[in-house]
Amino acid sequence: MKRPFSITRLSAMLLKEFNHMRRDRTTMGMMVVIPLMQLILFGFAINTDPKALPTAIYSADTSEYTRDFTAALVNTGYFHIVKETRSQEHLDEMLTRGQVQFAIFIPENFTRRLIKGERPQILVEADATDPVATGSAISALNAIKPRVMTRDLKGITMANPPAPPAFDVVVHRRYNPENITQYNIVPGLMGVVLTMTLVMITGLAVTRERERGTMENLLAMPVRPMEVMLGKILPYVLVGYIQATIILMAAAFLFRVPVEGSLTMLSGATILFMIANLGVGFTFSTVAQNQLQAVQMTFFFFLPSVLLSGFMFPFRGMPVWAQAIGEILPLTHFLRIARGILLKGSHFADIQADLLALVAFVIVSTGIAMARYRQTLD
Repeated sequence: MKRPFSITRLSAMLLKEFNHMRRDRTTMGMMVVIPLMQLILFGFAINTDPKALPTAIYSADTSEYTRDFTAALVNTGYFHIVKETRSQEHLDEMLTRGQVQFAIFIPENFTRRLIKGERPQILVEADATDPVATGSAISALNAIKPRVMTRDLKGITMANPPAPPAFDVVVHRRYNPENITQYNIVPGLMGVVLTMTLVMITGLAVTRERERGTMENLLAMPVRPMEVMLGKILPYVLVGYIQATIILMAAAFLFRVPVEGSLTMLSGATILFMIANLGVGFTFSTVAQNQLQAVQMTFFFFLPSVLLSGFMFPFRGMPVWAQAIGEILPLTHFLRIARGILLKGSHFADIQADLLALVAFVIVSTGIAMARYRQTLD
């Protein structure tokens, strides 16, 4: 008769499990790497108070007063002047394409009106598609108004000396003037949902065949690696397109997100983005030995995609190394495309760079998938 509890039997089970864990190097690696990744990303890469935001300025009036204003902006730490343009059209183009976060226009005769005490205005336009990215900078801008230029104005006799500040700053929050969070989150959610579902579903494609023992039948068929990959990927393109359509309808009719640009162009970009994610999922399926490993790899890809793409936290608030990683991920570029088309009414030229990045990612991911696919079980 067996004893109710045996240390010997327990020791044998523990030894068996430890041996199994030792042999399953992929799972063990994920158990170590994923917590370490979370620690690094949340500890170093995430920043909800971004500084040194790229700023373009067009000053039609150059004087010591306008230079003081520009210097005060830079001294706040929130503004980084990357371009001094000579036209408002170029200023607007840079803001629309997402090349800068702020566009500043100082009008003609600013200095003359300032000395006459007429309280001239400076226009500051902010890309408010992400309200978190601009909130602190705008607060810092309002804080410097009473202090800037006061030293230079001392001793000047004005016809109508104004009470400080001697000028006004008109802040125009473009694309999301009311700072509605849904305008930023909902378009990005389409990319997040597609990334999570498509990579996981495709990642299970080949591993499911292997676990069920049907891989031999697949390999015996007269098909090439590209044909197998397309056969696995294309059905899920339709599934992803249905998901994207549902999210877009909810965005327009439930959350009242404006649709300023071409839905046809957005549809084309969405298909390209889906193929990119499906290529990643297929690559995972050729590496994973079982469905559990495929799911773990999906999470390994999904976590940095969400945290480093600008979906949850301001992209420009991250350090340079984190932004470099984010630029590799397809979700980063799709978020810019979706928000640009829906909120800014971006044209093809405005999103061309991000489209090319998606095309490059598709080529690389599908190339790796085909290289790793084997027509034998070895």
